[in-house]
Amino acid sequence: MSETVLSLKNATIYQENNPILSDITLDVKHGDFIYIIGKTGSGKSSLMKTFYADLPLTEGEGEIVEYNLVGLKENDIPYLRRKVGIVFQDFQLLPDRSVKENMLFVLKATGWTDKTEMDEKIDEVLAKVDLKSIASKMPHQLSGGEQQRVAIARALLNDPELILADEPTGNLDPQTSVEVMEVLRKINANGKTVIMATHDYALLMKFPSKTLKCENGQLFEVVQRTV
Repeated sequence: MSETVLSLKNATIYQENNPILSDITLDVKHGDFIYIIGKTGSGKSSLMKTFYADLPLTEGEGEIVEYNLVGLKENDIPYLRRKVGIVFQDFQLLPDRSVKENMLFVLKATGWTDKTEMDEKIDEVLAKVDLKSIASKMPHQLSGGEQQRVAIARALLNDPELILADEPTGNLDPQTSVEVMEVLRKINANGKTVIMATHDYALLMKFPSKTLKCENGQLFEVVQRTV
């Protein structure tokens, strides 16, 4: 497996034909935990969308989990996304299905067919986020923090090389945010690479790690002051 999970070289990120981040060079290694910070509109969500091929990379070079982001074919995108787990701010659980059915939906959509293997995988990922007991519950029966932990478990289903978390604590209170962060840090400690976009500076102080900032069209590393 390549040591580099994600790389950009002289890349420009566009949002509706306007360059929002220019001349980015970035190298993410296997096992890194990286924060991406910046004000609303600074480009961090567009950058995340470029990583999972929701926005095309048209200028510069880019590679993620051994897929070339430049000229990526439409029918390669689902395969790329199997190697990348994505966690959104608003959970994106299917409201009319139980937790387990949400998981089964993803597994079937990504080519799993063996019922026993699917059941075992669902048990395994729910155990990783300490939610094994809630497989039969509906999303509306869960707290926001539980829903986000389910979303993290769902992102782990295909054993991705990289987790992209786009404002995963944005809709959560401070205490629940800490619980979700502890889950992400534990997953990272077990060898998964995590890139997390956030505007929650309290979490950066509590869980310090490499931090990149989007500002004035640039992406640069921020040296954190230790408290």
